[in-house]
Amino acid sequence: MNKKAFIFDLDGVIVDTAKYHYLAWQKLAQELGIEFTPEHNEELKGVSRVRSLDIILELGKIEASQEDKNKWLFQKNEDYLSYLVDIDQSEILPGVYPVLKYLKENGQAIALGSASKNARPILEKTGIISYFDAIVDGNDVSNAKPDPEVFLNAAKLLGVNPENSIVFEDSVAGIQAANTANMISVGIGEEEILCESQFIFKDFTFIDEHFIDALIKN
Repeated sequence: MNKKAFIFDLDGVIVDTAKYHYLAWQKLAQELGIEFTPEHNEELKGVSRVRSLDIILELGKIEASQEDKNKWLFQKNEDYLSYLVDIDQSEILPGVYPVLKYLKENGQAIALGSASKNARPILEKTGIISYFDAIVDGNDVSNAKPDPEVFLNAAKLLGVNPENSIVFEDSVAGIQAANTANMISVGIGEEEILCESQFIFKDFTFIDEHFIDALIKN
């Protein structure tokens, strides 16, 4: 049997926590007098917290000291965490659970590769942490996507070569990271945004067992 590494991003791929990031960033932006729209938020997908803040400050043409930046980063994370207190299995996006289950039943290696520093508690709260053989999150890497470090580390932990790895991503930066790592990139979201993906699905409900089998046998 072919053993592949299936690596999943977290926010917007497995769980619908991306909306909470948006709300937390929007709250901060409003306090700083910056207009922050869902379109602006697209630029933050798959990007580190530090870089996300810089993008927002650039929008408002605001120069800030490192002390202020650290204060705002802490504030944003506290607001984000306050939204996560009550999350449960209902946050798992449609179609994700059957795919994880099918991969596990077929002896495939599964990892998380996420910029989130809150990945472990989110997987625990949603009850799916046992599906993951390895977790690489924002606490484990020094380079943010589109640098492939997070995915390369995940494949290494699973003992699988990059070319035998498949990445599920909803961000342009994440797709670029997967492609740079010489992995198969599967975009989850809109075709016009994720056009660099090798495969694109609107969500996991469009991914069937035949597609997974083809990835395993490939």
